Amino acid sequence: MDYQLFSPNDKLSKYIRCYWSLDNLDDSEPHSRERIFPDGCIELIFNHGNLFVTYTKNGVEEQPKNFIHGQLKKFIEVQGMGKVGIFSIRFQPAGLQPFIDFPVSDLTGIFMEISNIWKDSSLLEEKMNRCQNNEERVEVIEAFLESRLKNAPDNAVIERCVDEIIQSDGMISIEKLTTDLKIGQRHLERKFLSTVGLSLKLFSRIIRFNNALQLIENKDFRSFTTVAHDGGFYDQAHFIKDFKYFTGLNPKKYFSENLEMAKYFNLE
Repeated sequence: MDYQLFSPNDKLSKYIRCYWSLDNLDDSEPHSRERIFPDGCIELIFNHGNLFVTYTKNGVEEQPKNFIHGQLKKFIEVQGMGKVGIFSIRFQPAGLQPFIDFPVSDLTGIFMEISNIWKDSSLLEEKMNRCQNNEERVEVIEAFLESRLKNAPDNAVIERCVDEIIQSDGMISIEKLTTDLKIGQRHLERKFLSTVGLSLKLFSRIIRFNNALQLIENKDFRSFTTVAHDGGFYDQAHFIKDFKYFTGLNPKKYFSENLEMAKYFNLE
């Protein structure tokens, strides 16, 4: 797999964490199933290869060609069915809201074709389809997103809330957030859900889980007990419970499966 990472311009960096691409256009055979874990971000994905499928409790669903992938609450399983050609915009946790006219929570847990999000998306899709390389794709998507920023709402409170949760590795209390932000808890929780697509509590759990996952990926630990302690969990049992909830695997089995693509999706 050829994985590339690109930074947004200064005007969009407040809303976009990065652009990334994943390509393997020489292999037309189906790839192995991969688990994708929640990371607190939303993706806008353009596919110029063969379509992926998602495995659900109801069976196998083919992903749209170009779509927004809402916030994940738990892991999903996906599989590339041939040539892989993906270009994705990874939004900051509160970064998508300025570009759409409905609550971000409406997208949580689903894939939505971009034609159902933006009425003028057909021209964007046509331009992205004509691009010959990732530099052209960045140029096209940035022009589109910048054109939609004219009436962007002021989300400063939620952006600061997200920053405090991330900086604390998901360990800050809701009580401290409301005190720091000088805002009522119920109002903050409603606005956070609408803007980020997750509850405050679940977003904090996801950030804490990803911090622990990063410790494991970096092998920056002596045992799962130290990961649990350093990651802000009550104890090892609490850590294992959350790990299994978000990944469907216990930590030991995590190492025994081929999770190559999951690393591309979740870790920068």
